[in-house]
Amino acid sequence: LLARTTDLLLFESAYIGRRYQQFVGKVDALQRVIVNGVSPAELVPVEPAPDAADLFYIGELRSAKGIDTLIDSLPMIERKIGRRPSLVLVGSGPDRDRLQAHAAEVGFADSVHFAGVMPAREAFRLGHILVVPSRAESLPYVVLEAAGASVPMVATDVGGIPEIFGPYASELIRCDRPLALADALAAKLNAKRDENLVLARRLAAFVGAKFTLANMVEGVLDGYREALARKGAPHVGDGATLRQAAE
Repeated sequence: LLARTTDLLLFESAYIGRRYQQFVGKVDALQRVIVNGVSPAELVPVEPAPDAADLFYIGELRSAKGIDTLIDSLPMIERKIGRRPSLVLVGSGPDRDRLQAHAAEVGFADSVHFAGVMPAREAFRLGHILVVPSRAESLPYVVLEAAGASVPMVATDVGGIPEIFGPYASELIRCDRPLALADALAAKLNAKRDENLVLARRLAAFVGAKFTLANMVEGVLDGYREALARKGAPHVGDGATLRQAAE
């Protein structure tokens, strides 16, 4: 119903734009993909703390995030690297107790720590490898922020995550595959930090060039300019004029 009276649709990822087409259908409104952006401060690399865990996760503690797959992979990782990997889960959500019980079921209750909620850049210091085992995403800010901060990462090929990884999307793995996740994480843990930082820095450069706040703001303003022009509104140039026209 809203689509019939909407002039402009802004999507934060091409993925969510495709989902709109699939579930809502074709509409007359202008449609633009305006990806989320990170600030210059978020492009400063973050180093792990001296006592950082092997692995860490940041986000909601719920089924769609695939954290159970990550926990399932821990015994496999142990066999591959010859020691017990440590894991920190940062965030909150309805499945916290279930995940804590699941960690005990696989024998890793003492190696999985629930750290609660904290700012992303503070959380980046808690581990060496960020794990994003999601089953569903759009364009997750935590992946953008971690990429910008040159944090080594293993993520799944879902939603808009391949858009963030761009030319490095082949590094992504399928979701719901504990063994594939274990293989990828064991490879990172067996590698030297400098080796893991090679890809992390390349991804940071890609994100820093494309996913900027300036591009996001200008993309939104351009979308409104085009929508207003389509309605026959007077030409609008700078942002202040545009805001006045929109009001």
